[in-house]
Amino acid sequence: MTSAQVLTAEQMRAAEQALFDAGTSVSELMEVAAGGAAEWIRRIAAGRTVTVLCGPGNNGGDGYVIARRLREAGNAVTLIAPLPPKTEAAREARACWDGPVGTSGGAQGEVFVDCLFGSGLARPLVAEHALLLRDLAPRHRLCVAVDLPSGIASDTGAVLNDRLPAFDLTLALGAWKFAHWSLPGRALMGQMRCVPIGIAAVKGAAQLIGRPRLFAPAADSHKYRRGLLGIVAGAMPGASLLAASAAQRAGAGYVKLLAPLADPRTPPDVVTDTGPLAGALSDRRIAAVLVGPGLGRDAAARERLGEALRTAPALLLDADALVLLAPAMLLGGKPVLATPHDGELDALCRAFGVIAESRRDRALALARVSGMVVLAKGPDTCIAAPDGRLALAPPAPSWLSVAGTGDVLAGIAASRMAGGADPFTAGCEAVWLHAEAARRAGPAFTPSQLAEAVCEALAASL
Repeated sequence: MTSAQVLTAEQMRAAEQALFDAGTSVSELMEVAAGGAAEWIRRIAAGRTVTVLCGPGNNGGDGYVIARRLREAGNAVTLIAPLPPKTEAAREARACWDGPVGTSGGAQGEVFVDCLFGSGLARPLVAEHALLLRDLAPRHRLCVAVDLPSGIASDTGAVLNDRLPAFDLTLALGAWKFAHWSLPGRALMGQMRCVPIGIAAVKGAAQLIGRPRLFAPAADSHKYRRGLLGIVAGAMPGASLLAASAAQRAGAGYVKLLAPLADPRTPPDVVTDTGPLAGALSDRRIAAVLVGPGLGRDAAARERLGEALRTAPALLLDADALVLLAPAMLLGGKPVLATPHDGELDALCRAFGVIAESRRDRALALARVSGMVVLAKGPDTCIAAPDGRLALAPPAPSWLSVAGTGDVLAGIAASRMAGGADPFTAGCEAVWLHAEAARRAGPAFTPSQLAEAVCEALAASL
């Protein structure tokens, strides 16, 4: 079992069906799921009054079980159900609740629990249910959503109704859903916890990026064994210097700038090779090459990108390289990680003929067509591999929304690749290290301060 997998609504139904096929009844599973949720709510309520809003499906059935468990624990519980239960398990759960059932709003208390609709919802709430939510939530000090807040699309995180209430806690049942990690819905969910119910690992499921398990260099390591990273600099060397600073702190043993001219701002611990790029890249000790930050977009930049694509054993493409990249420039068989923001992702999709609606689907389609691992960075960062693997990043500090932090991310990921990680693994490690560095850098940091914090983030993963 794993709590890190992220499932679509269809995958979740199939995973639950596997439990039913193995002999667990729907009602038994409901008792497990709702019982786990009730324990979270009991601790939060701490003996205070609770209002539970139940819908007609199995999410509403969970609500009846939660209400019963809370009342047994000594909480005063008000239960509201605007519609009668429609599933057998929900009817059984209601039958076990022998207290009164209201049908309209107006209830007040300390904790409000939303069990109106869960992950099966794909259309907006009808007006009366939306109004009921808007009425009840503000009457309570704390609001808890069971599985998902009602009115949030499970597979996309879309907010299906206007003026939905914000929740303090969302309890995912069985596994994370895409909505839990997708804006705009994620912004309404508050803290999130996953309640295990015995769901097995689902083949092909997306995964949530967690803390990597990294290791100190072996006792006999030297700079080349730890990885030589070449960074192709161009018209704006400041970006490549930022990437180099981050790369030095993310594990690579040797970081070298491959620049047309020496820059006086280059620190003494960064070697600069100003010779012809083809010659510099011919060094067989180079393990990976980063190209893009500060590269420029003129003919000279395109030539430098082409040389890197022809020569480097493994590449990370970022920034200007992504704008210049054409399908014919990619040579099959090389490990390549692309790190586009939304604008660069759109440009790549146009170049490679990819048409898809969500950024997640665009990243997956682009990875499949191009053969690159695609790290689509932003508030909803995701990493897609050509074989269909998908990883989602938990929210990172919003202070990362400043120029230069993408160069730091590119440097971290390229450093991990130089150390031997494949592009997908390097991307996942870099995303975590980048966010952890931001947490340690505090508010309103500069990109240079973020790069300096990378070594602290690395230490936290050892």
